[in-house]
Amino acid sequence: MCGRFVITSPPAALREMFGYIEQPNFPPRYNVAPTQPIPVVLLQNGGRHFQLMRWGLIPSWVKDPRTFSLLINARSETVREKPAFKNAIKRRRALIPADGYYEWQDAGGRKRPFFIHRRDGHPLAFAALAETWMGPNGEEQDTVAIVTAPASPDLAQLHHRVPVTIRPEQFARWLDCLPNDVDDVMPMLKGPDVGEFAWHQVTMRVNAVANDDEQLLLPMTAEQIAAEDAPAAKKAAPRKTPVREDDGQGSLF
Repeated sequence: MCGRFVITSPPAALREMFGYIEQPNFPPRYNVAPTQPIPVVLLQNGGRHFQLMRWGLIPSWVKDPRTFSLLINARSETVREKPAFKNAIKRRRALIPADGYYEWQDAGGRKRPFFIHRRDGHPLAFAALAETWMGPNGEEQDTVAIVTAPASPDLAQLHHRVPVTIRPEQFARWLDCLPNDVDDVMPMLKGPDVGEFAWHQVTMRVNAVANDDEQLLLPMTAEQIAAEDAPAAKKAAPRKTPVREDDGQGSLF
């Protein structure tokens, strides 16, 4: 799954990579969390556009978002059937720029955070599905979820699922929803190849959403790990947000 990610590349570099029309200027983010506004790239009116959306998809048929658990992830295996995603996979495919993401490995009863990134250091693009929720009083909210897939054998040692990443040469096809047919994009919905990504353990400070600085990305030394593991140290637990990985009508992720 993907529950926290990072955007550190300069805005100009991301604009060149994704080819959107707008020229947004935004600071680096080292700890992006669900419910926050995040950059999303879509194809609209023949061009690619940059837009901020809330991370946590709300299906259009939801009557009251306050009673609905956020859908931060969507399983690639079921996006064609699940009520929350079956229309979005046809008509509202999107990309989310990123430079990596965090995953927590359960080791000896402790969940330790790791930063995962492309081995070559290049930015990446999460496959995403978007929905606009419209309320009874005319209010609108643009929301998005990240598509996940089974992990490759190397990444599976951290978690059994990973965010789907779309290669730049596949951007055009993934974003083009005019054919209203998903048969040719479904093969894209898979995890990265073995060896494509690298990772290292990072500080447990990433557990707290309020911490958002470049120190979160630094590899931990043995001494730092021991210090954080010390019984007397106060540990910050990840702030829990009620989320579901599928359509809000079945299994919790």
